Formats: sequence, structure tokens, C-alpha cells
Amino acid sequence: MNDFATLYAALDETTKTTVKVDAMVSYFKRVSPQDAAWAVYFLIGRKPRQVIPTAKLRAWAASLSGVSDWLFEESYHAVGDLAETIALLLPEPSMSSDVPLSVWVEERLLPLREASEEVQRGAMEAAWAEMNSGQRFVWNKLITGAFRVGVSQQLVTRALAKVGGLDAATVAHRLMGEWEPTPHFFERLTSLEGGDAAVSRLYPFYLAHPIEADPSTLGPRSDWQVEWKWDGIRSQLIRRQGQTFLWSRGEELVTERYPEIDEVARYLPDGTVIDAEILPWLGGQVQPFAQLQRRIGRKTVSKAILNEVPVVLMAYDLLEHEGKDFREMPIEVRRARLEEVLKGTGWDGRIMASPILIETSWDALAEVRTESRERGVEGMMLKRLGSPYRVGRVRGDWWKWKISPLSVDAVLIAAQRGSGKRASLYTDYTFGVWSGDGLVTIAKAYSGLTDEEIRKVDHFIRTNTLDKFGPVRTVKPELVFEIAFEGIQRSTRHKSGVAVRFPRIARQRTDKVASEADTLESLQALLLRDSGSD
Repeated sequence: MNDFATLYAALDETTKTTVKVDAMVSYFKRVSPQDAAWAVYFLIGRKPRQVIPTAKLRAWAASLSGVSDWLFEESYHAVGDLAETIALLLPEPSMSSDVPLSVWVEERLLPLREASEEVQRGAMEAAWAEMNSGQRFVWNKLITGAFRVGVSQQLVTRALAKVGGLDAATVAHRLMGEWEPTPHFFERLTSLEGGDAAVSRLYPFYLAHPIEADPSTLGPRSDWQVEWKWDGIRSQLIRRQGQTFLWSRGEELVTERYPEIDEVARYLPDGTVIDAEILPWLGGQVQPFAQLQRRIGRKTVSKAILNEVPVVLMAYDLLEHEGKDFREMPIEVRRARLEEVLKGTGWDGRIMASPILIETSWDALAEVRTESRERGVEGMMLKRLGSPYRVGRVRGDWWKWKISPLSVDAVLIAAQRGSGKRASLYTDYTFGVWSGDGLVTIAKAYSGLTDEEIRKVDHFIRTNTLDKFGPVRTVKPELVFEIAFEGIQRSTRHKSGVAVRFPRIARQRTDKVASEADTLESLQALLLRDSGSD
């Protein structure tokens, strides 16, 4: 744990990517493969299911620290991070642990899941007593399931590639899908002979950047393949050794949740991997994403929901063909082979190739793009001819040309403090629109303002608080903000009856007073248009 806590501190103390990569390389080389495997697991954002509820951790830590519940809560709101709050409040440490990370996780953390509350509390108090402050902080992060440090999976991949003398794309591929953090896994991960052909392993997704300039700046229209940008679940369909695997972009295996795709995928040639989008599809056309949300997260899919929200797989790209990695082939070759694979299968339209747009000029495409919302798409995808299928978000070859988001002018009605470096500022905002003479909540947003704007809003909140409910302050309804969002749907959980998708602050409307903000009726009109309701 000492090595891992030292690594965490080193990563947290710098913003320089080269320093972060070097720190990870040094760590991976000096610790055991077992410790390194768990470190990779946590650093790329994976985590075991939470072992102990946070309410219990709060209570035990407060009792051990000799502080009242209200003082603990005030300390937490000031710090903004539970793991750090506990580490700061616990009695001064007298020990430091040299026990390896893997032992702490496998023998001390994971067994607590099935233990009684008494055993859990005793184990936690014993662990805190064995550790110094830095180790306690990291241990608390692991226990709460909130382990995050300033490294992306791409940086971890770079470090592992340096350790093994490998290409970063190879390491990225090996990190995909399901795996257990074992010494054997780490050794294969960094070996020149790592065994990349695991039957279910997916490929790293290629992600596009939003285009900010006019598309004509990309060069001749004839150099680009253009498709619709569908609004569904990005996925990979894998057919290997007579088995089918359907993965989401979040590396979740979702095959059983979409049995209509699983049923037809058996007709794919063995050794096929397709990059695609899962879409709700009814009557020969795409349905709003809100319909697909009715199926997301369901482990059991009833006949009723299968009939009400059928799905299709809209195929973009062919990543593997006849068992061979096809990603370095030019996109037009991959596309042609994809169409051959899908041709004449009689699959009842459950898997189809995403249409390529035929307009021959950027101006003509721009005109068609204005129809995006009516077509149920988010805009267009621009893909350079001749380009390979890359790893991650790489500029140059793939661009997303999205339409402008929906927006509404709403009133700030409540706020609470942020977390981490913004724990002392009110940065988490609740917004409402008018319904009759009152305001009803329609969204919460956490991003979109500059640091200077946040400080100004924070000052307003502190000087215009109407009431406090725990960490939440209600404020005078005076500030108006434009809230942008990608979609809108009905919601029984909100008093307003609607919920917006991916809300963020577009700007503060200093030119408007609160009475000029939008109404619930205006949102309901957007709901009818966006959902295609009558």
C-alpha cells in the first residue's frame, strides 16, 4: 500500500503528462505483477462493488475521531471528499503499512463484503490504525468506490506500453473487455507475446472530435465519407468461435439485453467484429433515445418491451474480418467488405449498414443537415477516405458535425458545493422554469461556467440564500441561465413531468430578469416535437 499511496500522491501533484507516465512506469517496474495488476485495475477506473455503505463509514469515522455528526458533516461539506475528510479527522497515525496493495484488496477489502457489521467495523478501525495519513486516504478511496486520480486510460496505456516495449494500440486492445487483475493478466498485458486473440475481446473505440470550423476547411467533399450521426448506444458486435458478444462503449457486455440482435448475429461469418450503434427502431425509422432508455439497465427483457421498443444494429465499420484485424485497411475498403458481409442475409433488417450520404458538395450537405432533428439524428459524421480505424479520440480523420442542442432559459433556484478543488464553492446548480406563478425544477447542471463566473455566482448564492436543507441552499430566484441539452423526455420522478438529457450551462442571461424565463409549457412543446408525440 505504501508504494501505491506514493504513486497516487505523485500523480495527484502534477499536471505534466510525461511526469505522470514516468511515475507509473517506475511503479509498474518495481512492484509485483499482482500489485501492478490491481493498480492498473483502479487507475483505469474499474472498481469492485462497494463493500461498506458510506453511512456506516461516516458514523465509524466520526465516533473514532470524537466529533459529533453535525461537525463531521460540516467538515465533509468544507472538504468536499469523504475519503479525505475521514483521513483528516482520524486520530494522528502512529504507523505506516508495508503490506502490498494486492493483500490489502484481496485479503482485507473484498472479504468484508460478506462480513457482519461488527466484523466490518473492527476491520476498518484496524486498517486505519495500521496506516499513515496518505495510505488512509487512498484506502478510503478504494473502500468508498470513489478512487479517481488525474490520469486517463490513455496515459495508463502509454505507461504500460513503455514497460513492455509495446505499441500503445496493442496494450489498449488487451485492456478491453472482461479480465481479472491477476499476476498472469499483468504479465500477458506487458508481454510481447500477450495472446491478443481472447474470444470475447473487443477493440478500442475510435472517437471523433467535434468540428468547430466550416467543413469546407477540411478540403474537397470528395475526400470524405459522410454518414448520419445516430443517437443510440455505441457498441461492438463480435462473432468468434461460434459465439456472439455485444459490447457497449463502456465495456459492458449487453448481449442478453438485446436478444433480437443476438438471434441474427449467429449468421455472421466467424471472425467478424462490427463497430455499430444500437438504435430503437420501429416502423422503418429510428425512435427517440428516450425509448431506448426504457431498455437500458434491464436485466430481464419482457415480451412486452421487446414489442414496444424493438432495436436494430446500425453498422458503421468492419474491424475484424475472417479473424484478421482489419483496422489498418482504408475506410472505403472496410466499408465495402462490411456491405459484402451484410448482403443478402435475410436478417429481417436487424443489422444494417449506416447509409452513406451522396450529396456532392458541402453546401448540399449543410442543407440536408438542417433536417437532422426531424430524422431523429444528431447531425453528421465526416470520415476521411483512406483513413485507418484509430484508437481513442484522435484528431484529423473523423469529425462529428452536430446540430445545435435544444435550449431553455431557466432560473437558478438552488445550489450546493462542489467536490475536490471546488469544495469551497457553490458549483452544483438546480434550475427551474415557470409553471403558473411558481418555479418547478427541470434540471441540474455542473458545467459551462468559467472560474470567474463561478465565483460571481457563488457570491450571489451566499448573499441571497433563502433556506438551507443540509448541503443545499435555496436562493432568491433572480439569475437566469440558458441551459443546453440533447433531448427531453417525460419523467414521473420530477414534479415538472419532464427530464432533459445531458444538461449544461450555455451562458448566463444577464439580459433577462427571472420573470422572462421560459415556462413549463414551452418545454412540453419541445417534448412533443423531440419525441414525435401527437
